[in-house]
Amino acid sequence: MSVSQEAAPAPPLETDEDVLRVENIVKRFGSVVALDGTTLHLRRGEVLGLIGDNGAGKSTLIKIITGFHRPDGGRIVVEGRDVQLRSVPQARALGIETVYQDLALVDSLSVFHNMFLGKELRLAGSPLVANRSMKERARRYLEDMKVNVTSVDVEVGLLSGGQRQAIAIARAVYSNVKILLLDEPLAAMGAREAKQILDLIRRLKERREVSMIIISHTYAQIMDVCDRVDLLRRGRIVFDKRVEDTSLEELTELVVSEYRGGEEPPG
Repeated sequence: MSVSQEAAPAPPLETDEDVLRVENIVKRFGSVVALDGTTLHLRRGEVLGLIGDNGAGKSTLIKIITGFHRPDGGRIVVEGRDVQLRSVPQARALGIETVYQDLALVDSLSVFHNMFLGKELRLAGSPLVANRSMKERARRYLEDMKVNVTSVDVEVGLLSGGQRQAIAIARAVYSNVKILLLDEPLAAMGAREAKQILDLIRRLKERREVSMIIISHTYAQIMDVCDRVDLLRRGRIVFDKRVEDTSLEELTELVVSEYRGGEEPPG
């Protein structure tokens, strides 16, 4: 069966456990079809791994969920309510945040200034920034999340890649996020730094306060921290299984099959 003929997994019935659903999403850029009827769901407190080759449509899907792109067709449901995501601020108001690979941190600013970047606290009745309050809140919050930095006064540019990623994730969670999208959170990290981020994701998972979608090319890490995994191929979800029902070998074979002429995904 060719890729164009692949039958996508039947979407589950909508339930109260779904914090997010995207149904039959279509997105075109001129003559290029980036998403071709993409259907995906995320349950409350769940960690979903999203895999797929470069150009499969993962980044486009994430940008639609975060309000950066508008779909040409389809339906988006957040906490049981149909929404039209028209901007990033609107998505954030609904509790949707994304941490991209570039992290959007300012290297020359301190940890606590980055934690409140764009949302600075002000002294009562004054335009002046409340540095002391921001510093104390940042310290308490990072300690609560077990994010280790030498000091919240240190410049972010002096920290390791793992510490920077942890701060970016903590900042997103601190903003009362409900749905957190992580775009390659472990890219270019060594084993020790990757473990720090995986441990942070596990702690967030245990709290069940945040639902997460993780885009990653490292399938072993997907299997380690995710509850379920979806494969996006040429703009469509063609594989959806719980991690206990699949294996690292099967995920690898899924992607390898793309280079064999688009064989039908197993299972």
